[in-house]
Amino acid sequence: MDVMTRKTDPSPESSGSSAPGARSKAADGDSQSIAAGVLHGRMLQVSRLATIGEMAAGVAHELNQPLTAIANYAQACERLLGRPDADLESVRGALCEIAAQAVRAGDILHRLRSLARTQSMRREHAEVNAMVEDIRDLILADGRVHRARIQFELAERLPLVSMDTAQIQHVILNLVRNGLEAPAEAGAEERELTLRTSAAPDGDVEIAILDNGVGLSPEATERLFDPFFSTKPEGTGLGLAISNTIVRAHGGSLGYRPNTPRGACFYIRLPVEAPRTNSDRGSP
Repeated sequence: MDVMTRKTDPSPESSGSSAPGARSKAADGDSQSIAAGVLHGRMLQVSRLATIGEMAAGVAHELNQPLTAIANYAQACERLLGRPDADLESVRGALCEIAAQAVRAGDILHRLRSLARTQSMRREHAEVNAMVEDIRDLILADGRVHRARIQFELAERLPLVSMDTAQIQHVILNLVRNGLEAPAEAGAEERELTLRTSAAPDGDVEIAILDNGVGLSPEATERLFDPFFSTKPEGTGLGLAISNTIVRAHGGSLGYRPNTPRGACFYIRLPVEAPRTNSDRGSP
């Protein structure tokens, strides 16, 4: 099976030289690193907003459902209260539904705001499945727009992973959108996409996005993560490159392998940190 991954490159060791020329080169290197960091931050923010913008139709549909329900329940309350023998229990039930739908709409907006927020990386130990569940509604909404059947196959009892949740969610949404926009195979009955979490053989946690499209050509797999390379006619070629950088910053890898029996599979591998022992923490 053909597999393509991009992993974190080892950092070169410091030379330790204290010569003036070495200090000058070090200063230039620091300035370049800072500039590269600022540029990457801006590109990440643009990529996030572009992903959210591309999902606008699905998000609008997802918000329309609770807002329509709120309007319907409010009209029902008005009709019930207009009756001489108003059933206050029915009114109370309708008001509870209004509150629940308002919370649902607020949750959707909160998730979007979290994805779009500009902030430095904040890694913390979190559950991969819970992170996926937080964006389930957004993924399902995008699937409805593309008339695709979405399946979630989440393994149980996965270990915690140290990650910036919003950044990894951005990568997942980008891969999901790529899968939904992949060219369909001639004669395919229905577009399908599966999001699967599992424990990898090496102990890492894997998040895989599988589609039933035509897959990728050998030529495309060689350049998948190159900036400005895209298999889409109108693609910028930055989505996978930025996603690859994000996953590498987490010490993980982003890879591709053919799906079986057809289609593509992009996967994220995130390392699991070994639990600290008392000796690691130090004696009290």
